[in-house]
Amino acid sequence: QVQLVESGGGLVQAGGSLRLSCAASGRTGSTYDMGWFRQAPGKEREFVAVISWSGASTYYADSVKGRFTISRDNAKNTVYLQLNSLKPEDTAVYYCAAGSYGSNIYDYDYWGQGTQVTVSS
Repeated sequence: QVQLVESGGGLVQAGGSLRLSCAASGRTGSTYDMGWFRQAPGKEREFVAVISWSGASTYYADSVKGRFTISRDNAKNTVYLQLNSLKPEDTAVYYCAAGSYGSNIYDYDYWGQGTQVTVSS
């Protein structure tokens, strides 16, 4: 079992930045590829970014490419998502997940509880 805890969400104005963190515990998270997803009210959960277990490979949704950056520190069992140039449409609950490298929710075995990001216009 892997437990994931997200933090770093909050309220920010459009154009601002936030850094989300996802701390993994339990079975070591360093051998898992890690993803970030988000879910806005009334919408399906959507892929945001993924990073391979080594950190060598990353992939982003088109909607966040160039604005968000995913990274990881395996020594700390933590994955990060840097959110820059935020837009109101980025408002959602952000979830981290551990599993296999991919953009589908079914690629992932473990999920955190989520952290709310709200971007005001």
